[in-house]
Amino acid sequence: MFDNRFLNRVLHKTLWAVLLPLCMLWGVIEAIDAPSKASGPGQGDASAVTAELPAQWNGLPLRPLALSEVERRFARHFPGSIARLTDGEQVLVLRSVSEPTRMLHPATDCYKGLGYHIRDEQLEAIAGQARQRCFTAERTGQRIRVCEHIEDAKGQTFTDTSAWYWAAMAGQSTGPWQAVTVARLL
Repeated sequence: MFDNRFLNRVLHKTLWAVLLPLCMLWGVIEAIDAPSKASGPGQGDASAVTAELPAQWNGLPLRPLALSEVERRFARHFPGSIARLTDGEQVLVLRSVSEPTRMLHPATDCYKGLGYHIRDEQLEAIAGQARQRCFTAERTGQRIRVCEHIEDAKGQTFTDTSAWYWAAMAGQSTGPWQAVTVARLL
Protein backbone atom coordinates (compact mmCIF):
# COMPACT_ATOMS: atom_id res chain seq x y z
CA MET A 1 0.00 0.00 0.00
CA PHE A 2 0.91 3.67 0.09
CA ASP A 3 3.04 5.03 2.88
CA ASN A 4 2.13 8.27 4.68
CA ARG A 5 4.91 10.32 3.05
CA PHE A 6 3.69 9.42 -0.42
CA LEU A 7 0.08 10.23 0.53
CA ASN A 8 1.11 13.57 2.09
CA ARG A 9 3.07 14.46 -1.02
CA VAL A 10 0.13 13.66 -3.30
CA LEU A 11 -2.25 15.67 -1.11
CA HIS A 12 0.20 18.58 -0.98
CA LYS A 13 0.61 18.68 -4.77
CA THR A 14 -3.15 18.32 -5.29
CA LEU A 15 -3.80 21.20 -2.93
CA TRP A 16 -1.34 23.38 -4.86
CA ALA A 17 -2.89 22.29 -8.16
CA VAL A 18 -6.28 23.51 -6.91
CA LEU A 19 -5.18 26.68 -5.06
CA LEU A 20 -2.82 28.09 -7.68
CA PRO A 21 -5.50 28.41 -10.41
CA LEU A 22 -7.89 29.90 -7.84
CA CYS A 23 -5.30 32.54 -6.91
CA MET A 24 -4.70 33.29 -10.57
CA LEU A 25 -8.44 33.61 -11.16
CA TRP A 26 -8.72 35.96 -8.20
CA GLY A 27 -5.92 38.11 -9.68
CA VAL A 28 -7.67 38.24 -13.06
CA ILE A 29 -10.97 39.25 -11.42
CA GLU A 30 -9.19 41.99 -9.43
CA ALA A 31 -7.51 43.26 -12.61
CA ILE A 32 -10.82 43.37 -14.45
CA ASP A 33 -12.49 45.09 -11.51
CA ALA A 34 -9.63 47.60 -11.05
CA PRO A 35 -10.91 50.15 -13.61
CA SER A 36 -14.21 50.45 -11.73
CA LYS A 37 -12.30 50.92 -8.47
CA ALA A 38 -9.93 53.39 -10.14
CA SER A 39 -12.91 55.46 -11.19
CA GLY A 40 -13.24 56.32 -7.51
CA PRO A 41 -11.89 59.49 -5.91
CA GLY A 42 -9.07 60.17 -8.33
CA GLN A 43 -11.41 59.87 -11.32
CA GLY A 44 -14.04 62.38 -10.25
CA ASP A 45 -16.36 60.17 -8.22
CA ALA A 46 -19.03 62.16 -6.41
CA SER A 47 -17.83 60.71 -3.10
CA ALA A 48 -14.30 62.01 -3.63
CA VAL A 49 -12.70 64.09 -0.92
CA THR A 50 -12.08 67.53 -2.27
CA ALA A 51 -10.98 70.10 0.24
CA GLU A 52 -11.68 73.73 -0.39
CA LEU A 53 -8.38 75.29 -1.37
CA PRO A 54 -7.17 78.19 0.75
CA ALA A 55 -7.07 81.64 -0.85
CA GLN A 56 -4.00 82.67 1.17
CA TRP A 57 -1.13 81.19 3.16
CA ASN A 58 0.44 83.09 6.05
CA GLY A 59 -1.24 86.27 4.82
CA LEU A 60 -0.05 85.97 1.20
CA PRO A 61 -2.48 85.28 -1.67
CA LEU A 62 -2.22 81.84 -3.30
CA ARG A 63 -2.55 80.91 -6.94
CA PRO A 64 -2.96 77.36 -8.27
CA LEU A 65 -0.18 75.59 -10.17
CA ALA A 66 -0.75 72.89 -12.75
CA LEU A 67 0.17 69.33 -11.83
CA SER A 68 2.92 67.76 -13.91
CA GLU A 69 2.05 64.79 -16.15
CA VAL A 70 3.58 62.42 -13.58
CA GLU A 71 1.51 64.04 -10.80
CA ARG A 72 -1.67 63.82 -12.90
CA ARG A 73 -1.11 60.09 -13.55
CA PHE A 74 -0.49 59.53 -9.83
CA ALA A 75 -3.59 61.59 -8.90
CA ARG A 76 -5.85 59.45 -11.11
CA HIS A 77 -5.36 56.52 -8.70
CA PHE A 78 -4.96 58.51 -5.49
CA PRO A 79 -7.87 58.13 -3.02
CA GLY A 80 -8.53 61.84 -2.70
CA SER A 81 -7.31 64.98 -4.42
CA ILE A 82 -3.97 66.69 -4.98
CA ALA A 83 -3.42 70.41 -5.50
CA ARG A 84 -0.30 72.53 -5.96
CA LEU A 85 -0.39 76.22 -5.05
CA THR A 86 2.13 79.03 -4.66
CA ASP A 87 2.32 82.33 -2.84
CA GLY A 88 5.23 83.40 -5.05
CA GLU A 89 7.84 82.37 -2.46
CA GLN A 90 6.96 78.77 -1.69
CA VAL A 91 5.00 75.86 -3.16
CA LEU A 92 2.25 74.14 -1.20
CA VAL A 93 1.14 70.63 -2.05
CA LEU A 94 -2.22 69.84 -0.47
CA ARG A 95 -3.40 66.24 -0.56
CA SER A 96 -6.89 65.46 0.70
CA VAL A 97 -7.17 61.78 1.56
CA SER A 98 -10.45 59.86 1.86
CA GLU A 99 -9.11 56.52 3.15
CA PRO A 100 -5.94 55.05 4.63
CA THR A 101 -3.52 54.41 1.79
CA ARG A 102 0.12 53.60 1.21
CA MET A 103 -0.02 56.06 -1.71
CA LEU A 104 0.39 58.86 0.83
CA HIS A 105 4.12 58.73 1.33
CA PRO A 106 6.63 61.14 2.87
CA ALA A 107 8.06 64.00 0.84
CA THR A 108 11.56 62.66 1.52
CA ASP A 109 10.69 59.70 -0.74
CA CYS A 110 9.69 62.04 -3.58
CA TYR A 111 12.79 64.18 -3.26
CA LYS A 112 15.10 61.17 -3.01
CA GLY A 113 13.43 59.74 -6.12
CA LEU A 114 14.22 63.00 -7.92
CA GLY A 115 17.89 62.71 -6.98
CA TYR A 116 18.00 65.05 -3.98
CA HIS A 117 20.05 64.36 -0.86
CA ILE A 118 18.07 64.79 2.35
CA ARG A 119 19.74 66.64 5.22
CA ASP A 120 18.84 68.14 8.60
CA GLU A 121 15.62 66.20 9.12
CA GLN A 122 13.89 67.37 12.30
CA LEU A 123 10.54 67.98 13.97
CA GLU A 124 9.39 71.57 14.44
CA ALA A 125 6.42 73.12 16.20
CA ILE A 126 3.56 74.62 14.21
CA ALA A 127 0.27 76.05 15.52
CA GLY A 128 -0.53 75.05 19.08
CA GLN A 129 1.14 71.80 20.13
CA ALA A 130 1.18 70.35 16.61
CA ARG A 131 4.44 69.37 14.94
CA GLN A 132 5.68 69.09 11.39
CA ARG A 133 8.62 67.22 9.88
CA CYS A 134 11.12 69.46 8.07
CA PHE A 135 14.26 68.76 6.04
CA THR A 136 16.57 70.28 3.48
CA ALA A 137 16.72 68.70 0.03
CA GLU A 138 19.92 69.37 -1.94
CA ARG A 139 20.77 68.63 -5.57
CA THR A 140 23.35 70.25 -7.90
CA GLY A 141 23.75 73.27 -5.63
CA GLN A 142 20.01 73.84 -5.24
CA ARG A 143 18.67 73.72 -1.68
CA ILE A 144 14.99 73.43 -0.79
CA ARG A 145 13.48 73.53 2.68
CA VAL A 146 10.49 71.20 2.95
CA CYS A 147 8.05 70.83 5.86
CA GLU A 148 5.07 68.50 6.06
CA HIS A 149 2.38 67.13 8.34
CA ILE A 150 -0.92 65.26 8.12
CA GLU A 151 -4.02 66.43 9.95
CA ASP A 152 -7.12 64.34 10.57
CA ALA A 153 -10.76 65.44 10.79
CA LYS A 154 -10.45 66.01 14.55
CA GLY A 155 -7.29 68.14 14.33
CA GLN A 156 -4.82 65.43 15.38
CA THR A 157 -1.53 65.85 13.48
CA PHE A 158 1.04 63.32 12.33
CA THR A 159 4.62 63.93 11.23
CA ASP A 160 5.14 60.38 10.00
CA THR A 161 3.05 58.79 7.24
CA SER A 162 3.52 55.31 8.65
CA ALA A 163 2.22 56.39 12.08
CA TRP A 164 -0.73 58.10 10.35
CA TYR A 165 -1.49 55.03 8.24
CA TRP A 166 -1.55 52.61 11.16
CA ALA A 167 -3.56 55.01 13.36
CA ALA A 168 -6.08 55.38 10.51
CA MET A 169 -6.22 51.62 9.91
CA ALA A 170 -6.77 51.01 13.65
CA GLY A 171 -9.56 53.61 13.81
CA GLN A 172 -7.51 55.90 16.07
CA SER A 173 -7.60 58.67 13.45
CA THR A 174 -10.61 59.57 11.34
CA GLY A 175 -10.73 61.18 7.93
CA PRO A 176 -10.86 62.89 5.72
CA TRP A 177 -7.21 63.79 6.19
CA GLN A 178 -5.22 66.72 4.84
CA ALA A 179 -1.51 66.26 4.07
CA VAL A 180 0.28 69.59 3.80
CA THR A 181 3.75 69.91 2.25
CA VAL A 182 5.42 73.32 1.99
CA ALA A 183 8.63 73.79 -0.03
CA ARG A 184 10.73 76.92 -0.55
CA LEU A 185 14.09 77.60 -2.13
CA LEU A 186 16.91 78.48 0.25
